[in-house]
Amino acid sequence: MIPLLASAIEAHGGLRRWNAHKRLTATIVTGGDLWALKGLDQDQDPRTMRIDLHGEWASVEPFGKPGQHTEFSPERIAIVAADGRIVAERKNPRASFARHDMRTHWDPLHRAYFNGYALWTYLTTPFLLAADGFDVREITPWHEGAEVWRGLRANFPAGVASHSSEQDFYFGPDMLIRRHDYRVEIAGNFPATQYVSDPVSVDGITTPTRRRIYLRDDDLTPMLDTPMVSIDLSDFRFD
Repeated sequence: MIPLLASAIEAHGGLRRWNAHKRLTATIVTGGDLWALKGLDQDQDPRTMRIDLHGEWASVEPFGKPGQHTEFSPERIAIVAADGRIVAERKNPRASFARHDMRTHWDPLHRAYFNGYALWTYLTTPFLLAADGFDVREITPWHEGAEVWRGLRANFPAGVASHSSEQDFYFGPDMLIRRHDYRVEIAGNFPATQYVSDPVSVDGITTPTRRRIYLRDDDLTPMLDTPMVSIDLSDFRFD
């Protein structure tokens, strides 16, 4: 493990604490302009997000209407009723985004897949970057005001569903994550920057509670007028 990643993981609680847990539950509230571009309504109701920490699985509830939840894995996305009935399901969900751009409308399964892989990536960072198959290296730091944020570039293994195969992560002087850059491949490959802040410590693991995602220029400057996606998190619980 390269020194930057080792320092970041230790600052967020360390692998020993992380590996002692199996699942994370949190309350999420989501907003931003992306949903309207995708032809979707987005309310400000809180929802429950659950993820596995050591395998790519996620679920959000309620989804669509009360009593329904999603089940996400890279190979399958489903909407499931409280009694276990499959409301809708799609195998090989990534293929359903072929030829999409930023304004291509999404159906509920598109939205559920995006939500699943995105939140799983966010909530497992930076620990997932130490998993088998990730290739990481230090890159040019980002200067944010008076601070210097050290950068790490990760190439994701093919079996992990995420925004893009190459993603950049920036860490502040305290080695906590401040910024996450990627391209949203399933929506026309548009470049995005995510600012993360307001960390809390839960069972010794430090995680941000505020996430704001913006479009990004070619020179890495984010367009901070209006967030494409906003995510506020609370009530973290490890199982």
